[in-house]
Amino acid sequence: MKADFLDRKADYIGISGSVLCVIHCLITPFLLVSSSFLADDAVRVGYLSLDYVFIGVNILAVYFATRHFASPAVRVGLWSFLVLFAVAILLEDFSETFEYLGYAASFGLMSMHLINIRNHRLRHAH
Repeated sequence: MKADFLDRKADYIGISGSVLCVIHCLITPFLLVSSSFLADDAVRVGYLSLDYVFIGVNILAVYFATRHFASPAVRVGLWSFLVLFAVAILLEDFSETFEYLGYAASFGLMSMHLINIRNHRLRHAH
């Protein structure tokens, strides 16, 4: 039952995770500079470690989205963007290029999930 729910909602979970990750990445610099919210080291480490949560959410979303009905092109696209996303997030401290690569991969994940949703609707409409 739980796996069936995840199979049906995986694309929506993946889109939500990617959107929240982009929002998180966009507002973090402003919070670090302008707020005393992240002055406490424990709060800052917890907030910045959300990157790993987003990687985990996207891994689960891609796994369940590609488990049964995804076309081969969508399956390759989702897993490729996921790997690119994870590598970029993990290496973003080394170069600014990885930060932009993470944004691109996140938008790629969103696009592939939307294509997967569209393909499911077209397949089930006939």
